[in-house]
Amino acid sequence: MKIIDKVNEKIAANQPFFSFEYFPPRTDDGVENLFERMERMVTNAPVFCDITWGAGGSTAEVTLGIAERMQTQICVETMMHLTCTNMQEEMLHSALDKVRAYGLQNILALRGDPPKGQEKFEAVEGGLSCALDLVKFIRKEHGDYFGICVAGYPEAHPDTVIEGDDVHNEKAYWENMAYLKQKVEAGGDMIITQLFYDCDKFVKFCADCKAMDINVPILPGIMPIMTYGGFKRMTGFCKTFVPQEILDVVESNKDNEEGLKNYGIELGAEMCRKLLAAGAPGVHLYSLNLERSAVGILERLGMVYANAPKIPRSLPWKSIPQGTSRQVEGVRPVFWANRSKSYLARTYQWGTFPTTRWGESELRQFGSIAANPYMKIHTSTESRKGTATAAWGSELKSVDDVKEVFTKYYKGDIALLPWSEGSVASGSDRLKLATMAEKGFLPINFQPSLNGLPSSDPEHGWGASGGYVYQKAYIEFFVSPEGFEALLPTLKESSTMTYMAASASGEVVSNMDASKVDAVSWGVFPGSEIVQPSVFDVNSFAAWKEEAFELWSSDWSNLYEEGSTSQWLLNSIKNSWVLVSVVDNDYVAGDLIGSLVKA
Repeated sequence: MKIIDKVNEKIAANQPFFSFEYFPPRTDDGVENLFERMERMVTNAPVFCDITWGAGGSTAEVTLGIAERMQTQICVETMMHLTCTNMQEEMLHSALDKVRAYGLQNILALRGDPPKGQEKFEAVEGGLSCALDLVKFIRKEHGDYFGICVAGYPEAHPDTVIEGDDVHNEKAYWENMAYLKQKVEAGGDMIITQLFYDCDKFVKFCADCKAMDINVPILPGIMPIMTYGGFKRMTGFCKTFVPQEILDVVESNKDNEEGLKNYGIELGAEMCRKLLAAGAPGVHLYSLNLERSAVGILERLGMVYANAPKIPRSLPWKSIPQGTSRQVEGVRPVFWANRSKSYLARTYQWGTFPTTRWGESELRQFGSIAANPYMKIHTSTESRKGTATAAWGSELKSVDDVKEVFTKYYKGDIALLPWSEGSVASGSDRLKLATMAEKGFLPINFQPSLNGLPSSDPEHGWGASGGYVYQKAYIEFFVSPEGFEALLPTLKESSTMTYMAASASGEVVSNMDASKVDAVSWGVFPGSEIVQPSVFDVNSFAAWKEEAFELWSSDWSNLYEEGSTSQWLLNSIKNSWVLVSVVDNDYVAGDLIGSLVKA
């Protein structure tokens, strides 16, 4: 979706909004840390987020990769910066074709900074020389497909500013304004400004735009003061005017980083209040890839609330990629409930996605786990290995040690397992699962039964307001062959349980017809048919079990030295234990965990 359409909807409804900007980190660890932070920040419901192209075009490929993941995994409407720096026309063609394939429809068109080592911008041979040319190029090659944002400069572009020369700077300002009008007339449909600290300059800038018949939405760019050095660098580089009262506070806190951060939050909130009161439709926060200051400003504005329920989920599972064929997707197998990104990776090649019913599951082919980038998310870098070692232990000597890791996870003593991108359960359910782990049932997936819970419930609610949600209790766990044999009579004799089980190399055994599909969650909403978003079926389980078993080695035993006792133990469990999935169809009075533990 074009961001300008979302912005115009907010303006028409008189609803102030906000957005976040990020930049591409230099290391793989930095990228993964950014996504963890971004995922938290996006729960506050920004209208969009954008990712910069990098100084001198130095991070072009990283930016493209991050933009794709923002749109398809974080599932936020994403705008990618694109610059002319070091970009020949064929490279621009390639970049635009890629982001279009990713489902992105939004570009911030910029000239860009000079490459490292150069003082002035110079177009490369076969490239473009300015943002205006880039706007024209995008419109010529892609018509109206992309929403195009352009930059505005309330104090003139820093390249045209001469400090202390007011006459020159006034002339430069109006030349910049005329150029901005050209960018908008060429196809720019929104403006985001460079940082500033004098709100009056933004108000004047907006008035001047209106006088020049520049009538697109203008978002003020707000950069919170976080560190003394960073503030001095950015205001110096951008030649930003800073009111004396702000300078005085900054200087008095130059050696007080905590105090300066807190002041930056208060100042940012004060500026945003003034700007919104003066007619700004929303605010664009330069996050500098950090959460505290940007979210702190929004909390003080009352636009988000600390510890409050976040944006309501439209469906019970996460990650609904926007701007792609997946945005109509309405049904998924429950097995990937805690590995939604892996599910996206294994199904991205599907031409169509189920909308209201799962259909003939045997016709759906899941992608190979060999090409899945989420098979070692906890051990992909040395830093992540360190975190995983602290959680899972530097050495495992017996199955009891493995059971202890699961028990600690469900008691809340550690925060990660290979099978989960987040928390599997909460409250009393976690303690029940910890008890299961102690008894040798190692849970990796779980959902409690629900019977007519309001859709607004902050923990389990989803879907439209005024509705009610239901779900059957579901649990999945690894168990030893002996444990499975002892459990099997209970599963077979139960009149309410549906089960599936398999070893790593074995066929699926189940009391469910392989051609059938069992709904495990559904919702009833005003003016709507019943929504049935999570299902349980044999063919999907067969694809999932391959992934579930492989994680023992790809993500956990990968932590330890080749040939070590720890690695041998984990691979032994992988090769001999059984994965069991169970649904209790009695969602009113059933006690799934209790029934299994008693067995």
